[in-house]
Amino acid sequence: MTSVAKRLPFQQRPTGPLFAIGLLVLALVLAACSREPGSITLTGSTMGTYWNAQIAAVPPGLRVTDLRRDIERQLERVNDEMSTWQEDSIISQFNRAEAGEQFTLPASFAYVLGKALDIAEQTDGAFDPTVGPLVNLWGFGPERRADEPPAPAAIADALDRVGWQRVDFDRETRVLTQTGGVYLDLSGIAKGYGVDRISELLLSRGVRGFLVDIGGDIRTHGVRGDRRPWRVAVERPMAGERSIQTIVEPGDAAMVTSGTYRQFFEADGQRFSHTIDPRTGYPVAHQVVSVTVIAENATLADALATGLGVPGPEDALAIAKMHDYAVLWLLYVDGEVIEQYSDAFAPFLDQE
Repeated sequence: MTSVAKRLPFQQRPTGPLFAIGLLVLALVLAACSREPGSITLTGSTMGTYWNAQIAAVPPGLRVTDLRRDIERQLERVNDEMSTWQEDSIISQFNRAEAGEQFTLPASFAYVLGKALDIAEQTDGAFDPTVGPLVNLWGFGPERRADEPPAPAAIADALDRVGWQRVDFDRETRVLTQTGGVYLDLSGIAKGYGVDRISELLLSRGVRGFLVDIGGDIRTHGVRGDRRPWRVAVERPMAGERSIQTIVEPGDAAMVTSGTYRQFFEADGQRFSHTIDPRTGYPVAHQVVSVTVIAENATLADALATGLGVPGPEDALAIAKMHDYAVLWLLYVDGEVIEQYSDAFAPFLDQE
């Protein structure tokens, strides 16, 4: 990458054919951390995926069994509050509530909902925490899997229930009021928040070098056990091989990738992605196949990775420029993968 690349607002570089239009996010630790004395790796499952905490050095007096227990408690709390897959969660109770029913939210839930509404406003509704009816209708929610697109009339009906402006939430009192038919879905931000909860727990226990990963939502801090920076790869699967698209060193930050390749179904030769535009009711169909965001925390990065993958690349760039967000888009154009990225992301690419 030349120095002039940093000065241009929107960069492109072809990188060859894409196999299966896929992208994976991999932590390039290569077991180096675990080989160092005092380094540990903790793993488990949550939110329908895995969680992983790689710790460069365990502080004296910190019991690993206690740390694992506390991590799992933090993640259970997130699920108990914000999982639409749990019938007894707070969010599920709200989604079933009658019009006029009020909920005083825990501070954590209120924080995530507030951030979700902020990103909804910034993206002009491309990210929308009320998208749930559409997610469920297209078969990507907790209710069923789809094998064909829904009828246009059903999409129109679901759209009538969607719109972040319909959320009646008093941030000062943390009171959320069901206005009638509002269905919240925080799956595009809650996983990132879970990463932040684990990260803040580790910091509070004196851990100064770690990589936390929940299903590809990553946050790093400090250095690895071998004193090298944490490196994270955005991988491009190629026919007959696995190749790396880009390697970055996030530093003390979070990195999240969202793409149309992760969840989809095919019908009549057409692919329907789980990334649904809340403004139209239909899955996105433009050339962007993935979005990677680096931000100060994973809550923000998670929401932006979703929200900045819904508009076309030029509109998404305008949002990223306005707020100085570090964003990398991968586009599939005429059989090639094209990288496009904001000025704020360019320095990370220079680390290769």
